Amino acid sequence: MEKLIDIFNELNLDVDFMTCENLVDGRYLDSLTILSLITELEDTFDIEIPTVEIIPANFNSIKNIWALITRLKG
Repeated sequence: MEKLIDIFNELNLDVDFMTCENLVDGRYLDSLTILSLITELEDTFDIEIPTVEIIPANFNSIKNIWALITRLKG
């Protein structure tokens, strides 16, 4: 999870991403940021995020993103 936190620290979001549960719905993450985030996640965690997994529910919180990573690595 530390690597994921590092990635989010680099995004410089104007929100407490550790507690925020509406990163997409609240428009803290826009489409270009999400695409960049996906690339970073795939490279860092050696995963491939299928298109069907790129939905707001999977990216609305850091907890959901970590769950996605864990599921894809599993």
